[in-house]
Amino acid sequence: MEPRLLRGFVAVAEELHFTRAAARLYVAQQALSRDVRRLEEALGTGLFARTTRAVELTADGERLLPLARRVLSAHEELAAAFTGPRALLVDLNTDGPSTARSVLERARELAPDCELMARFESGLTYAAAEVAAGRLDVSFGYAHGLDPALRARLAHRPVRYEPLAVLLPDGHPLAALPAVPLDALAGETVYTGAGNPRTLEWTGLARELFAGRGIAPAPPAPVAIGKDEFRRVMAKTRHPVLVTVDFLDLPGSVKRPLVDPVPLSPLSMVWRKGFSHPGLDALHRAADAAAAAYGWLDVPPASWRPAALTDGPGSG
Repeated sequence: MEPRLLRGFVAVAEELHFTRAAARLYVAQQALSRDVRRLEEALGTGLFARTTRAVELTADGERLLPLARRVLSAHEELAAAFTGPRALLVDLNTDGPSTARSVLERARELAPDCELMARFESGLTYAAAEVAAGRLDVSFGYAHGLDPALRARLAHRPVRYEPLAVLLPDGHPLAALPAVPLDALAGETVYTGAGNPRTLEWTGLARELFAGRGIAPAPPAPVAIGKDEFRRVMAKTRHPVLVTVDFLDLPGSVKRPLVDPVPLSPLSMVWRKGFSHPGLDALHRAADAAAAAYGWLDVPPASWRPAALTDGPGSG
């Protein structure tokens, strides 16, 4: 059984859409349809029920899916055993100081023979789809904020509860405070990535945090790429920006931690289910070591987490 045929089948089974599956695999839709037909002919059964509106797995398609995933995983292991593991592509979200960068740098020390290549995809919503499609291997972010169908295709583990902060333009009244009480943002319009399709999980977390506090998310705006553009847009709008405490310092602004309560963003490491790589093992060891050394998974008593991480409302 050619791995290409199984790979095409799995992509269509996960997307339930031939056009999206073809784009994911970087092949023509006609070629993908031809490969699926070849697989159906080889197995002597239909794998998809196709209508003008939908694509659904047949019973035999449902039966084949976990088997195909295991075969493809074994094929990757076989290739790695004789050629050595390929470079591991690790998305850090942004090119700056971050928890993810700290984990990556420690993992490189733990596995010096592995090539762990950094990528900067600027948002877990986009990066997670790339991980599921096999174009990235690992990413970091708020995994519980992903679409459940996408999250079901991924494995994830907690790395850190990151305290949140606010980036304020110079001269803002709250900039004089050493820390900003969350309720002090009432009446403010705060930028949270609205309008950026790559960061839907972050915008959703912010929306939950702001609910009932009188804090308005800033309306959608063109996405600023790069530190210079981000600084320019911030100076123009003068909107405070919701960030993590490790966010890079920018000229013309001040970063202040949020308190009363301390809002926490649950950062997870995300990878494909069934995927294995010595670099991934090193990332796990690095995350475990950092959590033990720095208390990254400790939850302060006066803190806030999203409801997906608590038994009830967000305050916990």
